[in-house]
Amino acid sequence: QVQLVESGGGLVQAGGSLRLSCAASGSIYSINSMGWYRQAPGLQRELVASTTSDGTTYVLDSVKGRFTISRDNAKNSVYLQMNSLKPEDTGDYLCHANLSPSSRWWEVMDYWGKGTLVTVSS
Repeated sequence: QVQLVESGGGLVQAGGSLRLSCAASGSIYSINSMGWYRQAPGLQRELVASTTSDGTTYVLDSVKGRFTISRDNAKNSVYLQMNSLKPEDTGDYLCHANLSPSSRWWEVMDYWGKGTLVTVSS
């Protein structure tokens, strides 16, 4: 019913840039927040950046100053501009949304994209 589709991942050398995109589609009444998580082999999944309905943003300390999250409400999309990439940024980046899929706005659900791979070489 609701799906999140990511794009923009790829292979890049250290110091390079990538821009990730995530578009939400389907039955969406309201979106509370959207964000990006990443997971590297052997490591816990972590929140990289998020944005809430009022425009408040969060960015993980380790990527602060390098990554910027933005959104386009009209397109139900969120973006992650990643600059000065480091090998430790390598991982599967997953888009996440917390939203109400119907006019029963109090019924909130979490949705996940399938992920887009980011590989940063030395």
